[in-house]
Amino acid sequence: MTTGTALRLEKITAANLKAALAVRVRPEQEFAVDPVVKSLAEAYVHPETAWPRLILDGDRPVGFLMGFFGIDWYDDGSALRSGLWRLNIAAEEQGRGYGRFAVESVAAEIRRRGGTECFVTWHPGEDGPEGFYLGLGFRPNGEKAEQETVGVLELG
Repeated sequence: MTTGTALRLEKITAANLKAALAVRVRPEQEFAVDPVVKSLAEAYVHPETAWPRLILDGDRPVGFLMGFFGIDWYDDGSALRSGLWRLNIAAEEQGRGYGRFAVESVAAEIRRRGGTECFVTWHPGEDGPEGFYLGLGFRPNGEKAEQETVGVLELG
C-alpha cells in the first residue's frame, strides 16, 4: 500500500504523453474502461469540461484519471454535474491505493470549484469496478448512462 507522500497528478503534456498512453488495465478489465488514448481524444474535443491527469508515485507513472466539471448531464440545462470520467490504474499497480488517491483528488477539485457531489458511472460485471466505488462511498442513484450504473458521492 502506498503512503501517499509521493503521489501527485500531472497535466498531460508532450513530455509525459507516452507515459500516459502506456497505462494499461488488466485484460479482464478492458470491457469496463476505455483506453487512455480515447480519453485524451475526448479531452481534446471537450476542453471546457475534461480534466485529464497522469497519476505519479514519485516519478513512476501508475495511472491515469480524467475528471469532468460542469457537464450538462441531460443536455437541457437542468443538471450540471461533475465527477470522475475515467480511471485507469496500471495492471501491475492495482491494489496499492492509487485508485483511492485518484477519486480523492477529483473530489478535492470538485470541492475547490464549489461542488458538493462527485458522480461516476461503472459497467456492471464480475471484473468491473462496482465494489471499488461502493467501498469509497459512492451510491447508485437509480439512473443509467449508456448501460452503466450512475453513482454519486456526497462531498458535504
